[in-house]
Amino acid sequence: MLVQETSLKNEILRLKKEKDVVILAHNYQIPDVQDVADFTGDSLGLSRQAAKVSQKTILFCGVHFMAETAAIICPEKKVLIPDLQAGCSLSDSITVEELRNWKKQHPNAITVGYVNTTAEIKSELDYCCTSANAVNVVKAIPDDKEILFLPDMFLGSYVAKVTGRKNMFIWAGECHVHAGITPEDITKKLDSMKDSEFLIHPECSCTTPMMYDVASGRFDDRKVSILSTEGMLNHVNNSKAKSFVVATETGILYKMRQQNPDKIFIPASEKAECQYMKMITLKKVYDALIQEKNQVVVPKEIADKARLAIERMLAIN
Repeated sequence: MLVQETSLKNEILRLKKEKDVVILAHNYQIPDVQDVADFTGDSLGLSRQAAKVSQKTILFCGVHFMAETAAIICPEKKVLIPDLQAGCSLSDSITVEELRNWKKQHPNAITVGYVNTTAEIKSELDYCCTSANAVNVVKAIPDDKEILFLPDMFLGSYVAKVTGRKNMFIWAGECHVHAGITPEDITKKLDSMKDSEFLIHPECSCTTPMMYDVASGRFDDRKVSILSTEGMLNHVNNSKAKSFVVATETGILYKMRQQNPDKIFIPASEKAECQYMKMITLKKVYDALIQEKNQVVVPKEIADKARLAIERMLAIN
């Protein structure tokens, strides 16, 4: 039986209370899914939330590695995902065999992996990080230690530049959405929107050249900031500017507009949509709740090894 959108939302809200389920949704989810979530946020914020919620079941509206991370942090809880096929192009850009071979080539290096990785990859890491705390994670590692940073080459290049780290080796992986936001996209918007602030996610392919442009003063007094998704949300909430160009997945614009109805938000690229994030629909959320299906389980031996890297991530601001 087809249920109208409003009543579907009401049913989801009723079911999650009845079944003691907390719904976590990433900032890139569609508006309807964000509306029924108890918490929305970036990978780091949702990981922290998963660690402290009281509910026995977590329904994670995001991609698969995020649900895995919640399952690792909360082994006593049941973690569900609305669609098991919701993957991640960045996570797919390195295999555990490739990582093990890379580590053999640098036996004394510290491995730092972006949270956008499988549980199996995390079990091989010394530290996990997100775009929000990658710089601080790298800063916490002694200067004389080599670092293997994976899998995002744009975030890695950004971190190396900000920290001045010379002994950091970076895996050549990318997020297909952020890699598609080019320097040309940004330049066009910069030229046409003189009074706007520019917010750029460090996974974007435009990040590295943009950093040099910012450092060289090319933009003069233009406001250009490189921020995580949560950093972007905090920034626009506190900024006095009225217009923003946002270079990340377009799903974040919904929350920005909700929280700041008097401000204007324009995507750097209208094509910046994650096909995997958009696989999660209201109907799939409902089905996962009603049937309690699509449980994400991480084998104990992998989870135990991965947990240390994740806990180190959570311990660093």
